Amino acid sequence: MIEYKQNGDYLIPDVTLNETKPIGRYGRMRKQFLKENRPILYSRMLLSETLYPHLLETEETMERRMEELIPKLAETAGATEALKAADPMKWVGLMNNCKAQAEEILLSELVYS
Repeated sequence: MIEYKQNGDYLIPDVTLNETKPIGRYGRMRKQFLKENRPILYSRMLLSETLYPHLLETEETMERRMEELIPKLAETAGATEALKAADPMKWVGLMNNCKAQAEEILLSELVYS
């Protein structure tokens, strides 16, 4: 139930998020995207108290999919344990590229859509 507070002649809804677990980087990015690009959806989710669970789900899904996608991209790029032993700097570079590629793919799918 939404409570209201008196502000002059107006009743203003007293809306707050009931957070239990801090939202991570991807959840905050999703929140900012919704606030800037989908203000009606953002307001509707905020008022119905579904915003925080949505942001938490986005964060968890993003982290889980990153863990799944990075090894696949690393295998395709040739970032093997043999390369790690032979040329660690090249391996680190390939892994960084794989992480950036996975993040870019998932950001467009989960956060900025």
